[in-house]
Amino acid sequence: MLLSDAITPNRKYAPILVALAGLGVTAWILLQQSGGVVTALNGAYVSGSFVAYLGLLSSAIVSITLLISPDHLFVRGYPSAEFAATLLFALCGTILLAAAADLVTLLIALELMVIPGYFLAGFAKRDPLSTEGAVKYFLLGSFSSAILLFGIVLLWGATGTASLTEIASSLTSLTAGVPPAIAVALALITTGSAFKIAAVPFHYWTPDAYQGSPTPITGYLSVGPKISAFVLLIKLFLIALFPLAEVWIPIMVILATATMTLGNLVALTQGNVKRMLAYSSIAHTGYLMVGIVAAGAGESSGIAGILFYGAAYALMNLGAFAFLAVIQGRPGATVQLSDLAGLGRKHPQIALLAALFLLSLTGIPPTAGFFAKAYVILSAVQAGGLAAVLAIVAVLNAAIAAFYYLRVIVYLFMRDPAEAEVQVATSPLLRAGLLIAAAGTILLGLLPGGLIEAVVQALVR
Repeated sequence: MLLSDAITPNRKYAPILVALAGLGVTAWILLQQSGGVVTALNGAYVSGSFVAYLGLLSSAIVSITLLISPDHLFVRGYPSAEFAATLLFALCGTILLAAAADLVTLLIALELMVIPGYFLAGFAKRDPLSTEGAVKYFLLGSFSSAILLFGIVLLWGATGTASLTEIASSLTSLTAGVPPAIAVALALITTGSAFKIAAVPFHYWTPDAYQGSPTPITGYLSVGPKISAFVLLIKLFLIALFPLAEVWIPIMVILATATMTLGNLVALTQGNVKRMLAYSSIAHTGYLMVGIVAAGAGESSGIAGILFYGAAYALMNLGAFAFLAVIQGRPGATVQLSDLAGLGRKHPQIALLAALFLLSLTGIPPTAGFFAKAYVILSAVQAGGLAAVLAIVAVLNAAIAAFYYLRVIVYLFMRDPAEAEVQVATSPLLRAGLLIAAAGTILLGLLPGGLIEAVVQALVR
């Protein structure tokens, strides 16, 4: 990608096309690996259907991000080659994270995925908001990695092994309660993981990092690292720490309730659409945590719900940010609610696509968002106990979220047009990314069976 940027005259598209070609090869390799289980590095790396599913999902996220980004970045004077290369480094971390079977590989993969995010958040280096968001993201992310590492080291020392499955076996044999070292390790791991998924009250970096980043990068940051962070939770809590589920489930219920509620309530007050979607992203973290609680309570469909939700959320949220990138055709264009007034009259096709993504984020049938929410909520209901209580909280929060999503649609179609003309981007790649996200949102809503089957197969191996 860097060489194509140096030797070709079209510095805007050449690196993107090279990256997309590489992602195509990556997808083919992942599909070849999905038929069975292969181990490497003395069992620290285990590939199979689970890795293939997450690798393909993450490759799709990066591909859509690459499609919607070059024009937005190029018109503002930011290089596309470095951007594309950084994204692919993050993708390497995600695939490694999905295949990690011990604590060391897990931590290396996490940092390989997270560190590129710090660069991306500060990619608009001449924008003070971008620099501020990147510094907050970097500082809090570094602290959370250190806290997580302390917890991992304590867990390793207390159990005598770094293997996730062997840790679970060691914890299963406990008969006299939870030893202090493991209790402290659990507290540190929970805190560090909560930072990574931006759960309340560890979410403070999220709104500033998302608002300051260039819009396509914000779209990626809101879905790519989040899905990877939930893979981390699956590995740590649903494999290694599963025998301690009775200890950590009440903590997860409290975190999920606070995350959903605060994320939605603060989103209600936002006039900036990017910041509103940032708090919306925090609320969706809470919905995903419902699946973690359900799986911890013994309901296997909880993990399947997380994987399905991740795919649906990626499409509809990337689509929402692609819409914002479309209407930010010129440098300095803002994304206040007032800027969207009457856009449905001037650009009805783009406004309709925006409405589709917002309805899906709300959870209106028959969109992908409806089935995603239904999947995780039903798994929690089937698990019973605290998980069922959390399912009720999720339903109530979905009703709250409908207000601020539908408010944007009201501005698009039911308000007088803004005085200033909105300059709409017309790049074919940007439009392609928008349409792919829209098609995926519709197909997963109308025909969810194919993805559900893929999710089930991913959990078999």
